[in-house]
Amino acid sequence: MERPRRRRDGARALLRDGMRARGGDVALRVRPPRRRRAAREHGRHVLVLLGGDLRGPAHVGRLLAAVPLGLAGARPRRVRHVRGGALLRCLRERRPRAARAAGVAMVFQHFSLFNALSVAENIALGMESPAPQRDLAEQIKTVSANYGLPLDPYRTVGNLSAGERQRVEIIRCLLQNPKLLIMDEPTSVLTPQEVEILFTTLKKLSAEGTAILYISHKLDEIRQICDQATILRRGKNVGHCHPAETTARDLAEMMVGTSFTSPTRQSREIGDDILHLNDLSLPAPSAFGTALKQINLTVKAGEIIGIGGVAGNGQDELLSALSGEVKTTAGSIVFNGQAIGDQPPGSRRSLRVFSAPEERLGHAAVPDMSLTENTLISTTNQKDMIRNGFINWPKARAFAEQVIEAFDVRTPGPGSAAQSLSGGNLQKFVIGREVMQAPHLLVVNQPTWGVDAAAAAAIRQALLDLAQSGAAVIVISQDLDELLEICDYFGALNAGRLSEIRPIEGLKMDQIGLMMGGADSAEVPQ
Repeated sequence: MERPRRRRDGARALLRDGMRARGGDVALRVRPPRRRRAAREHGRHVLVLLGGDLRGPAHVGRLLAAVPLGLAGARPRRVRHVRGGALLRCLRERRPRAARAAGVAMVFQHFSLFNALSVAENIALGMESPAPQRDLAEQIKTVSANYGLPLDPYRTVGNLSAGERQRVEIIRCLLQNPKLLIMDEPTSVLTPQEVEILFTTLKKLSAEGTAILYISHKLDEIRQICDQATILRRGKNVGHCHPAETTARDLAEMMVGTSFTSPTRQSREIGDDILHLNDLSLPAPSAFGTALKQINLTVKAGEIIGIGGVAGNGQDELLSALSGEVKTTAGSIVFNGQAIGDQPPGSRRSLRVFSAPEERLGHAAVPDMSLTENTLISTTNQKDMIRNGFINWPKARAFAEQVIEAFDVRTPGPGSAAQSLSGGNLQKFVIGREVMQAPHLLVVNQPTWGVDAAAAAAIRQALLDLAQSGAAVIVISQDLDELLEICDYFGALNAGRLSEIRPIEGLKMDQIGLMMGGADSAEVPQ
């Protein structure tokens, strides 16, 4: 750590140089205030972010939520470059309570809640000086009613839906009377009906004078609710527009930096039945997991089946059952006429049944291992990379290079560690690793989560091309636009139950919302 020279006013700048972490270069200027008066006005530490390559728009929100505001009047003195991850570590040394005191609140994409605690207890943990539980519960009821977000303060969070959990996060912010509310991908876990409720709430907050920073990759939502939009690419501000006056395609091209090509669907032949799920049932893996209940599904060769639903309704459990990570009764899963429910992942991969889980690091890829080493996780059976107990490293490296080139993975080479890649590039590598093995059945969970528009389009096109080649594809996703774009049929998971599978063509958003909410197919309006 390099320490700037201490001045008489006792103010010090926070500066770290030469630290390495994942992310791109970030320009950072720091300078202590010259005078005691300035120090009193702006605080002892002044930090000004100029720009650079952060790891996505969400990081901008985290920066604003972690650092006190009121930096106007600070004058830059020196410039250093640090890596994006190092910058985050620098900022974590600041106290988030200072941001909260300045009126900054944030609703994260991934909830920071304790499942075993009640709503009121979770909200109290995020407040500096919470009221007694009884008084706090009354405050929660009042605020939730005023903003159309009904919430029982005494319910256990582990028993709440994803939409209700988000309400907990929002109510916790509203109880602090924020001047700036930051929301990171707030609709990723909501049904269409819940999205409308959220937008109504945000419009009310805006009318009351609350500034809202809305971070999202869903361009239609940006155009619907936002007054102004700033487009970030590789951590830099590349454009500003009025969303209502800009098409979603133009926004996407600004994000990507090149002409944007949407995935194209071609007519394809549908083959014979390739997969049957027969009353597939599994107990909940944990106290707050979801049990699968009598799931029946038939998938044909060349079909893409989309399975939507609010997070936490059995998506992870379904992928675990299909991949073989969790065994079931043999006859509950039948592939090409063979009962495989009790077979492990290796045996299923030998039959060309592949999967790609939602969690990239730690599940789909080992963080500290190179891309070459990570190819061995799923390719040993199909690519003959291990013979007589010895690894064929040249073959493994060559396959990793093929994936990198075919899927435009931005990395120095196959020797790079998986954790050194951005989330989008690692996702492209994981999907490419599975697709390029020519599976007969591919099951993917959240295939484009956290990736930019160009990467998402490339992944979706790869899935369409795979189905075109005759493979069966099951896409589990919370992105309804994604499912409507590439899938032939749609079903929804709710509390571990799968709805009736319906053709995508002619399916409306209100119908999808009812299916995600657990409405019986007979109740869905035609």
